[in-house]
Amino acid sequence: MPTDTAILELETLTAEQAIAQLAVRSPLIHCITNTVVQNFTANLLLATGAIPAMIIDPSECQEFAAVADGLLLNVGTLHHEHCPTYYHAAENANRFAKPWVLDPVAVGGLTLRTEFCRKLLALRPTVIRGNASEISVLAGGAATGRGPETQMSTEQALAAAQQLATHAESIVVITGEYDLITDGQRTFKVSGGSALATRVTGAGCALSALCAAFATLGGDRLINVASACWMMSRAAEYAVQHAVGPGTFAMHLLDGFAQLREAP
Repeated sequence: MPTDTAILELETLTAEQAIAQLAVRSPLIHCITNTVVQNFTANLLLATGAIPAMIIDPSECQEFAAVADGLLLNVGTLHHEHCPTYYHAAENANRFAKPWVLDPVAVGGLTLRTEFCRKLLALRPTVIRGNASEISVLAGGAATGRGPETQMSTEQALAAAQQLATHAESIVVITGEYDLITDGQRTFKVSGGSALATRVTGAGCALSALCAAFATLGGDRLINVASACWMMSRAAEYAVQHAVGPGTFAMHLLDGFAQLREAP
């Protein structure tokens, strides 16, 4: 997939309109996520105006699919017993035409999650959010990361992301020193944020949940998902201005989301 097409910058007003729409819509997001980040993810969604639901029982997941507005699948603490729950949750999201996000944490480094995430690709995730290494592996490349870390730059993974987006009919988000959001034809770039976000467990996982929330909005879904990345970057910039270290950064990151949601 060529990478010489123009990379678009997301306009501030466009992102702010999506944020305002999210606060009004207040989507209910079903988060099947890793155990490390459940509390942080739920609090971040609440700070934006979305509503989190951390339901994991298989029977309740099936029932809840008709109620939820969107779904997050994050494989960070995947166990083989969880795989049917994840898979059927994605099937039910498709059945009820609900957008769902795949966060392929550390694919490429471990066999179970790598093979399972490739199986989930057949269900056509609405959004796939990962770092450069994770996206490259899902597109068919070799593993270059160490767990959830990556040795690739965002730019190096763009061709793989465009290929993956086209093949899976998904929006692909590469997060790193800046974010690239592509549907295989158009690509948006979101800059900013803070390096302190990499020192806080769950910032990327929470962004995936935020992508699920923004994917429920009306209008241009690619722009809406890019707006989720924009909101994260601006909230991180707010947080770093008030923090003295990673602990207070996490606290002020939530404040940053609330400030953006409440902005006139």
